[in-house]
Amino acid sequence: MCGIAGVLNKRGAKASVSEQVLGKMGQRLAHRGPDDFGLWSDVDAGIGLAHTRLSIVDLSAAGHQPMMSESGRYVIVFNGEIYNHLDIRKEIDRQATSSWRGRSDTETLLAAIDLWGFGAALEKSVGMFALGVWDRRDRQLLLARDRMGEKPLFYGWVGGTFLFGSELKALRCHPDFDCEIESAALPLYMRHGYIPAPWSIWKGVRKLLPGTWIAISPERSGELPEPAPYWALSDVAIAGQKNRFDGSLSEAVDELEKMLAAAISGQRLADVPLGAFLSGGIDSSTVVALMQSQSTQPVKTFTIGFDETGFNEAEHARSVARHLGTVHTDMYVTPAEAREVIPDLPGIYDEPFGDSSAIPTYLVSHLAREHVTVALSGDGGDELFGGYDRYSLFARWQNRMASTPDPLRKMLHFGVRQLPISPDSRHRRRWLVLSDVLGARHDAELYRALSAHWLPADDVVRDPSEVPYWLTEEAVNLTLSEPLDHAVMGDMKTYLPEDVLTKVDRAAMAVSLETRVPLLDHRIVEWSWTLPVKFKCGTGHEKRVLRDLLYRYVPREMMDRPKMGFGVPIGAWLRGPLRDWSEDLLDPAALKDAGWFDPKAIGRKWRAHQDQTGRWEYLLWDVLMFQAWLHEQRSM
Repeated sequence: MCGIAGVLNKRGAKASVSEQVLGKMGQRLAHRGPDDFGLWSDVDAGIGLAHTRLSIVDLSAAGHQPMMSESGRYVIVFNGEIYNHLDIRKEIDRQATSSWRGRSDTETLLAAIDLWGFGAALEKSVGMFALGVWDRRDRQLLLARDRMGEKPLFYGWVGGTFLFGSELKALRCHPDFDCEIESAALPLYMRHGYIPAPWSIWKGVRKLLPGTWIAISPERSGELPEPAPYWALSDVAIAGQKNRFDGSLSEAVDELEKMLAAAISGQRLADVPLGAFLSGGIDSSTVVALMQSQSTQPVKTFTIGFDETGFNEAEHARSVARHLGTVHTDMYVTPAEAREVIPDLPGIYDEPFGDSSAIPTYLVSHLAREHVTVALSGDGGDELFGGYDRYSLFARWQNRMASTPDPLRKMLHFGVRQLPISPDSRHRRRWLVLSDVLGARHDAELYRALSAHWLPADDVVRDPSEVPYWLTEEAVNLTLSEPLDHAVMGDMKTYLPEDVLTKVDRAAMAVSLETRVPLLDHRIVEWSWTLPVKFKCGTGHEKRVLRDLLYRYVPREMMDRPKMGFGVPIGAWLRGPLRDWSEDLLDPAALKDAGWFDPKAIGRKWRAHQDQTGRWEYLLWDVLMFQAWLHEQRSM
């Protein structure tokens, strides 16, 4: 895992590439790659690339970046892993003569680009990655991101200079960077607790969409091209539903076991110590079980525990680890230790990020990094195999809406909107959500209504106008044969890459730990869309096919228990040890001075939470993380 950054000046610009600035951009990403550092520039072309390396495969100098292709045409900075790079090497050797300098997947990828072209090389690659490639012949910069969005990539024009980087902090330290907040993205942050791609918190800076690539030409300064897909999840879903898996549940479990075992085998490739996160839930337990079945040595597993009831899975994880025979390390964290992480969150995430489970994610990453350099996780299982409770809620509302004639639904929607609900009413939010649900014209709007944190009708954001994104654009015209799959698709396109994978990437990279997600091997993702819903959820147990696979390795009675989220008791903390900190950030004068939120709307939620007449910790945490981020930006 690594950090990448780069600059490209517009054609004809007199300003040369400053190695001092380029070096500073790269050094801001040193936590992502503390083992090596490199710069490359071409002053005449106006291009500069920076790379910080976390050495995982081929620890020698042969893996140093930026790296030039054997032909001399391409120069690359690469963040991630190509798990099938040895197979790609064999294919290259059958078609061409290559003089391999080392064993790194970066060199393999460069050779593939040399031989087949950029797009074809991406299509052949199985992995997680973000990369920048300078084409010296055609004088254009190529950027790409992996299919599911495991690795981040930000980009944008700053005056006549194009910038890109693994994290916003690299772009932020460029001397010409204009720190203007993208006000139109703020309502999306308040709705979701994260800012969905392609938007970022900074005006003019975008996140590259998963599964896409772009080409930047210095002649077209200021223009951001439309990302071109080399793999499209929507197409995958439609194709999968046209080619349904027609076998039995047992046969589906057999197929999943074979595919996941192959993915884990590929992702165990490393020249450094490797382990896994183990929460004791279905997803991570399945990954660890298959890892251990492939290993002649006990797998190293890691868990964070809390003493608070309802937030501790450490005992379950320990039982699973004992049964599988792993070398297990757990650490019980005190509230004080967990709260010490909070001041660091704005710097780790670079933009407002409202998922409080970032706290335990950072803590378990820190624990794992004391023992290993790479950790596999079970993320993705809920999205692929229907594991969230909200899918059942979505299905219930879908059925209700389908059975309600449109004239009646519209009349009910109008009636609810006219209700004189007091802003102080404890039931106000229920009515607001009901209004949005009744007004939903398609499944994408139903998903947005049921998954929302703050609603526009909460009147919390000064300007509630939202910029367009996937849920308001492409999702509207997407037709899937299984209605529930619209909620699954919504999560895969937004919540998974922009919340779950962002949370894990930034937390792990903050301590120089590489994380890998075998359930998100794109071949497993494609196969999951062929499964009928009955193999996923709706039978009394979520993730049916994944559960049945785990039962082959772990006794059923050890796993059959209520689902527990990976979080911390934020609600109690906001009424106790975090109260003074929160009240400073939520001070009405401070909110008014910042100018982004209505202090009265936030004050009502804060008082209700303190009086325990409502549970608003997740909504309040969104505001607190924005205010903490804003405070840090002003101090820079």
